Amino acid sequence: MKKSWDKAEILAIEYLKRNGYILIETNFKFSIFWEIDLICQLGDLTVFVEVKYRSSEKFGTWEESITNSKLFKLEKSIYYYCNWHNLNIEKIRFDVISITKQEKSYKLIHYKNQKLI
Repeated sequence: MKKSWDKAEILAIEYLKRNGYILIETNFKFSIFWEIDLICQLGDLTVFVEVKYRSSEKFGTWEESITNSKLFKLEKSIYYYCNWHNLNIEKIRFDVISITKQEKSYKLIHYKNQKLI
């Protein structure tokens, strides 16, 4: 079971809701290997969110964990979702939420409007 990931996803969802985002979908699977963590609405913008959890930065940062291969898969998944739901590609955004376990809490950073490929 992926309890730490579940906790990170819940923290990200709570943060987004507090900031006016409406959760549309979680863990949207495009194929057996490709998944979008969170899909939200913010006004007329559809926001696709990758949540990266780290128990520490000892083994690297979130930036190092999102490879070009991962970005390619995310981009394909996002375009598939947009096509399937007839969304205007001009009104989408890709964000990353990084959550790092601290001694007694979590550090959450929201990186908005990240570049795919």
